[in-house]
Amino acid sequence: MEIRAFAPADTETVVALWEECGLTRPWNDPRRDIERKLQVQPELFLVGTERVEAADGGVQEAVVATAMAGHEGHRGWLYYVAVAPALRGGGRARALVAEAERLLTEAGCPKLQLMVRSGNDDALAAWSALGYERQDVVVLGKRLIED
Repeated sequence: MEIRAFAPADTETVVALWEECGLTRPWNDPRRDIERKLQVQPELFLVGTERVEAADGGVQEAVVATAMAGHEGHRGWLYYVAVAPALRGGGRARALVAEAERLLTEAGCPKLQLMVRSGNDDALAAWSALGYERQDVVVLGKRLIED
């Protein structure tokens, strides 16, 4: 898998991947999330690509994984970490997260956090295997702009 920065031409493929992975919600427009990310630290929006056989018999680049990262100087965050379900278990998420961690470390980001929805035990186990630990916090949120 090759890792590179997201390009606007990736939008529909990335949204389809997020939908396949169950990361989207009706109240949150993923295309607007992408537009917003491209305004702030776009170099921290990563995609993993692999060369696959196209319908015409040729070879094309396919987005098979994503990770959206960011930081404000105090802590970094990871969002939209996704790997195509048929390709899980091959180290793709590990490689993407390692690259996001490397970029954040180079930017001087001292710590990294992410959120996992309650009940997603598979994700919790995967993050634990990558060295992430549960934090004793309650996440609060307030919507400022409706999608």
